[in-house]
Amino acid sequence: MRSADARAQVRRRLAIARAVFLLAFVGLAARAAHLSVLDDRGVRLGERQRHTVLSLAPERGAILDRSGHELALSIGSPSVYAVPASLESPERAAVELARALGRKPDEIRSRLQGRSSFVFLARWVSPRQAEGIEALGLRGVGVIEEPRRTYPYKELAAQLVGFANIDGRGVRGIEQAEDEWLRGSPRRLPVERDGFGNLLVAGGDEDWSTAGGDVALTLDAAMQADAMLALREAVAASGAKGGVVVTLEPRTGDLLALAELPGFDPNRFRELRYAATRSRVFLDAMEPGSTLKAFLVAAALESEAVRPEDRFDCEEGTFRVPGKTIHDAHPHGQLSLSEILRVSSNIGAVKLAFALGAPTHVEMLHRFGFGESTGSGFPDESAGLLRTPDPARPIDHATLAFGQGLSVTPIQLAAATAALANGGEWVRPRLVRARRSPGGAWQPTRPEPLRRVVSQRTARTVLAMLETVVGPQGTGRRAALDGVAVAGKTGTAQKFDAAEGRYSDHRFVAWFVGVVPADAPRLAVVVALDEPRRPAHTGGASAAPLFARVAAAQLARLGILTEPAPASRWVEPSVTTAGTADAQPSPAPAAKVRPKAPPEITRLADRVLLPDLRGLSVAEVKAISKRAQLDVAISGSGRAVAQDPPPGTIVASRGARIQVRFEPEMDPI
Repeated sequence: MRSADARAQVRRRLAIARAVFLLAFVGLAARAAHLSVLDDRGVRLGERQRHTVLSLAPERGAILDRSGHELALSIGSPSVYAVPASLESPERAAVELARALGRKPDEIRSRLQGRSSFVFLARWVSPRQAEGIEALGLRGVGVIEEPRRTYPYKELAAQLVGFANIDGRGVRGIEQAEDEWLRGSPRRLPVERDGFGNLLVAGGDEDWSTAGGDVALTLDAAMQADAMLALREAVAASGAKGGVVVTLEPRTGDLLALAELPGFDPNRFRELRYAATRSRVFLDAMEPGSTLKAFLVAAALESEAVRPEDRFDCEEGTFRVPGKTIHDAHPHGQLSLSEILRVSSNIGAVKLAFALGAPTHVEMLHRFGFGESTGSGFPDESAGLLRTPDPARPIDHATLAFGQGLSVTPIQLAAATAALANGGEWVRPRLVRARRSPGGAWQPTRPEPLRRVVSQRTARTVLAMLETVVGPQGTGRRAALDGVAVAGKTGTAQKFDAAEGRYSDHRFVAWFVGVVPADAPRLAVVVALDEPRRPAHTGGASAAPLFARVAAAQLARLGILTEPAPASRWVEPSVTTAGTADAQPSPAPAAKVRPKAPPEITRLADRVLLPDLRGLSVAEVKAISKRAQLDVAISGSGRAVAQDPPPGTIVASRGARIQVRFEPEMDPI
């Protein structure tokens, strides 16, 4: 009996157990069905364990010059990344990765700590480093190719082009100004892990679907190279700390060249101080010195405060203004407006400004674009500083007459000079010539509407007066060109010494602003040298020869062949001047002309900037051609007198044919 009861009890327990297990199974099956059919959280969790989405910087569009030379483009570069949650031994991985990347283990270790999904360990590594990382075979570590910005011409126009940071965002120059157009959309790549934890990177979006648009600048790379080479030589010759060259096309406002020293290589932006990468042409405002006298004369003529034939007494060489005595380098007697410009008389300029009146003077300077940004679109462009003089302080208006007490940027000065060259119409400087969307056609930009500053008659009259500045008796005679009329104005601006609270007597900015050809303007050029050493500290002694060199090379690009006149060659002046007056020394005694030193070869990627071979011997030209791997055809003997293509032309570095003509040297008479 007991045996039957025991067996029944066992059967009941088994039935209960089976029922419990069945209910549990049904419950688990129902939960699984719910998660897989009705609730996708489980699926998402599983996917997160297996998938990671990597967002890469988009491929930026290219930046080109007006002829199609690529100034900035994007290339693929390997970068190393890790998914820390997949690492078997983060400590061992940190040591091995540090050794392969040439980093400290603590640096890699800190990148791995506190992260589980994805982290870059090193960006833009070398191909050899990438191969070394892949050879380690570390679980949870991979190499991916991402876009990297490269600048083939390095320092050439670096301040204008700017650069993009490691995340693909423009932070200087055109890269910053056109960032939205250039940047495109981020590229998203799925990163999967296989059953062994290895990382698998899928193709993701097509490159064309994320790329940014292209931008063509108004810049001419050949003119830019000419300007850079000439500026580098002038800085070395004058002992200056640096300098700038700006060239505008007067009719359209197109920026054709913008050279600055000190320069920088945008490919190495991570090694530079941010302040060292700024464009001084757009961001640094300086006193313009006597270059402002050209716009004073234009304002006085336009307002009919004076007539071209009016004369001003500058005989004593000093002029007392309440608060200060104005000086000229030496007495000049009675001066006309043209003569005030030619000898750069401070006294004549002050008397002319007083005849014009401060309100009208300042209003006209505003019309020329001073005291406000040009609106070129360059990021953070400076407006400079222009204040209306206090009527109770005549000295403020007096110093404004010769370029003290205000500050201007080189681009403002270039735009104002271009207005005189353009018949009195001011045009906004234009930096971008056209834009192109991915796969689309170029869409040109339009020059900004003009505004008239002075009449054509006034502009022509002032240009004619400025031609006398470059004449034999003018302060800018070293800016002269053979067979081409030049209109220009020198300027020597004293720097203000904040520590001493006065203008320095040994630190200057040497300026020259000019228009060529003066009778049919094609170029407006502004050059400046920062703190050239005495005795070549004046605009006439150091900036004017630089202008002549730049203008001759750039006119050659336009089919106008010329060269600096003999008086334009850089020589040390024999007399120095004080204050802001820009009078030039008497010509130095004639010296025996020595052959110039062989020029350096400037390489631009796979091309060469042709140097000026004139004045060199046959042997020197052959040696230079051999170094540059150029095919040179020589005719004649003696010294080189002509070359084709002209100096400043960019040619292929291998096989380009150059023709050089030589003539015997003449014995001095």
